[in-house]
Amino acid sequence: METLKFKTNINCGNCIRSVTPFLNELDEVEYWKVDTDNPDKILEVKVETGHSQTVIKAVEEAGFKIEKVS
Repeated sequence: METLKFKTNINCGNCIRSVTPFLNELDEVEYWKVDTDNPDKILEVKVETGHSQTVIKAVEEAGFKIEKVS
């Protein structure tokens, strides 16, 4: 498992509700949260190693922008 951080445009409770089913259906994801107080709207994900693209695809399918933060 690895913890990854992504900059997103998930900025409110409704946005979080919209992305929830997309992230919750991923078997590779153990835990996730969005810091909407952070100006970069950081999505933190605990995911199986090597599955960052899976997270990116799910968030984009939900209609949001996402960019990996190093």
